[in-house]
Amino acid sequence: MSKQMSKLRSSILRFAKSLTIYGVIAASSTTAAVLTTARLMPTTAQSPATGSGRLLTESSFIASVADQVGPAVVRIDSSRTVAQRPGPFNDPFFREFFGDMWEQPSTRVERGQGSGFVVDADGVIWTNAHVVEGADKVTVTLKDGREFSGEVLGEDPLTDVAVIKVQAQDLPTVTLGNSELLRPGEWAIAIGNPLGLDNTVTAGIVSATGRTSAQIRVPDKRVHFIQTDAAINPGNSGGPLLNERGEVIGINTAIIGGAQGLGFAIPINSAQRLAQELIDKGRVEHAYLGIQMRTLTADLRQQINRDPRNDVRLSADEGVIILGLMRNSPAVQAGLKVGDVIVSINGNTIEDAEQVQQVVQDLGVGESLELELDRGGRQVTLDVVTQALPQQRR
Repeated sequence: MSKQMSKLRSSILRFAKSLTIYGVIAASSTTAAVLTTARLMPTTAQSPATGSGRLLTESSFIASVADQVGPAVVRIDSSRTVAQRPGPFNDPFFREFFGDMWEQPSTRVERGQGSGFVVDADGVIWTNAHVVEGADKVTVTLKDGREFSGEVLGEDPLTDVAVIKVQAQDLPTVTLGNSELLRPGEWAIAIGNPLGLDNTVTAGIVSATGRTSAQIRVPDKRVHFIQTDAAINPGNSGGPLLNERGEVIGINTAIIGGAQGLGFAIPINSAQRLAQELIDKGRVEHAYLGIQMRTLTADLRQQINRDPRNDVRLSADEGVIILGLMRNSPAVQAGLKVGDVIVSINGNTIEDAEQVQQVVQDLGVGESLELELDRGGRQVTLDVVTQALPQQRR
């Protein structure tokens, strides 16, 4: 009897053990199936409730744009020799006692770095003027490590556009888009070399279009800007701003110090026109009137009228007041005077100084403008012919 009980107990134990083993295997198989499903789900683009498929698609197109455009984005290293300010030990008094051992060099070399992109397989590259300003030497480095000596074909400080040429063939190139079609909220991708970190990719959106130079605190520039929150840092200057299709929509050019998510780019349509003029002529001709001006406000009118040192007395309520005139400028030749208030140009009402600058810029050199002025309460009409802004030597 005891033997039978012993056999029964052994059979029960073996059965229980087999159940435990099967249970573990089944649980492991189930776990494996769940993990496999979890790995596969993100690759499915049809998960609108969670958005996981959409997010993957977004990261994929950014990566595709980086793969497509990255090889055409270059690093630009520039150097220039500038005059050294005389130090105290160059003073004749010190040299009389200590000799030339205290003499400091009369020149120094300044180095800069930025980005650019290839627009022609034969080595034409666009960048910012401030990246190559006054450069004696320009070196262009591709993503694949190839280096070329660059020649500056032209630079335009007023719009911050420059063109470089390297002796090469069959270089990777970018595709240009249409900045006129941009809308705030569209994707924006920046590729460049911020702080020397080559081919860095950042992404955001187009935050705004048509930002004026005054709005972004560079009043000396003659261009309207694209605003983006794609991260742009020193070294990104001259690199491309791209849309979701990998087309260049702008040239990254500026940031506002102390702010985050405020980057600015020159619209590619403007850059294309300017770059072609630089290639053809080596410079860009900008029309000018030769006036210093401000938008007239009630406070400014009151301030001018109350100043006993001014002979000018303003009566106009709105317009653009002329505060200064350049010598021998078109404005002087036409008879404009300090204190004149521009109220219309070619029959169109003028409300702020930006309008005047835009009208002159759009018309170009050698065009005639009919200005209606308020001169101390009298209405005066004068014709002004724009001229090319005198070029400053590099």
